[in-house]
Amino acid sequence: MKYEPINFDRLIGMRGFSDLLLKDHFTLYQGYVANTNKLYESLRLFDREEKPSNSEYSEIKRRFGWEFNGMRLHELYFGNMTRNGSEEKGDILIRKIAYNFGSVQDWEYSFKNVGKIRGIGWILLSYDPVADRLFNIWVNEHDGGNLAGSVPLLIMDVFEHAYLADYGLKREEYVTAFFKVIDWRVISERLESVVFKKSELQNANWPVS
Repeated sequence: MKYEPINFDRLIGMRGFSDLLLKDHFTLYQGYVANTNKLYESLRLFDREEKPSNSEYSEIKRRFGWEFNGMRLHELYFGNMTRNGSEEKGDILIRKIAYNFGSVQDWEYSFKNVGKIRGIGWILLSYDPVADRLFNIWVNEHDGGNLAGSVPLLIMDVFEHAYLADYGLKREEYVTAFFKVIDWRVISERLESVVFKKSELQNANWPVS
């Protein structure tokens, strides 16, 4: 089964983001989908060999994770934006943000500070279901810095292609524009789906073997 690119044209006309920037960004995302499929097929061929070429196999294997994460992070990024923004934060999200950061305002200050880090990558608000804890994290490129087992809730792209065409080097202005188009209903739903699933598993009456 091939991965199919998701159509995010619903974002065209989004305030703070030119149509040109968005269309170019969608094209870049589609490239990650295409490369993920291409590398996946290459790996399937290698896996059929008893002794695959070690150097080529190793490089493709490493590259696959980079392309896959590039695909998935873009889907989460576009997925947590809407043309006019939505301020409808769910009760569970607000309570957990307040518990971990003190207040929504303090969390936002922290998240934006991570967004000021020099370099290219992603800023994530991630949820660790084991410790029931939220983190603002920096993900270098697409993979370095991801917290194993954590669930990404809010994703902000800070590669130059996400803002350079509209904001030049003024990344802080891009971050401000991004916050105006966050779809908080999506963020809340991402968290609630994990919290409720965790609760169901904890309360399940597992059969005794």
